[in-house]
Amino acid sequence: MNDKKICFILCSNQELYLDECLFWIGRLEVPEGYEVERQIITDARSMTEGYNRAMRRSDAKYKVYLHQDTFIFNPHFLTDMLAVFAKDAGIGMIGMIGVEKMPENGVMWQSNQRVGMLYEHRNYQILRLQEKKMPEEAEYMPVEAIDGFLMITQYDLPWREELFDRWDFYDASQSMEFIRAGYQVVVPGMKEPWCLHDCGIINLEHYEQERVKYVQEYLS
Repeated sequence: MNDKKICFILCSNQELYLDECLFWIGRLEVPEGYEVERQIITDARSMTEGYNRAMRRSDAKYKVYLHQDTFIFNPHFLTDMLAVFAKDAGIGMIGMIGVEKMPENGVMWQSNQRVGMLYEHRNYQILRLQEKKMPEEAEYMPVEAIDGFLMITQYDLPWREELFDRWDFYDASQSMEFIRAGYQVVVPGMKEPWCLHDCGIINLEHYEQERVKYVQEYLS
C-alpha cells in the first residue's frame, strides 16, 4: 500500500458530468510528496461492484469515492482530509454529511441528528445546507452513516456487492462495515462546505428493496 498516494474513484455514465468532476479534481492542491491517480469505471453493474473493482486496481492508501456529479470546491481538500486522518489512526472513513444515529427505518435523511455541510444544486438553485451544528472546537464528529456523494477512506474494506447490487444503500452499508471492523466513520468540522452535489432528479426505483436489505442486515 502506497501511503503517499491518493486515488479518486468514480462510476460514470455521463461524460459531461465526469469532465466537470475531473476539472475540479485537477484544480486541487496536491500536498508535497503525494501523488494523485484516478480510477474511472464506466461499465459498473452496481456501485459496490464498480467500487470494488477500482479499489483492487489501486495501491493508494487514501481513496476518494465520489459521484460524477460531485464537484470539490475546496482547493485544500487533500490537505484537509489528510489532517483529519492524522488525528486518529482509528478513523477509517470521512464523509461530508452524516447521521449520528441511523433511524430504525434506515432512511438517514429523515433523522434530526444529521451533521455536516454541503452545497447542493437542486431545482436550478444552489443551496448551502448546514445540518446540526457541531461544537466550534470539534475537529470531527463520529457518525453511524455518511452520504455516498463523497466518501474518503484510509483503509480498504470490501464493498458488499453480494448484498447491495443496485445503486442505493451502498454508502450506509459501507459505513456500518467500517464500524463493524472497529473503525470510526466521521464528518469533519467545516467552516464552509468542501463540495457541491449537483444531484438533479434522484432515481428511487429500487430504493425500497435496498432499504429492506439494509435494515435486515444492520438494524434488526
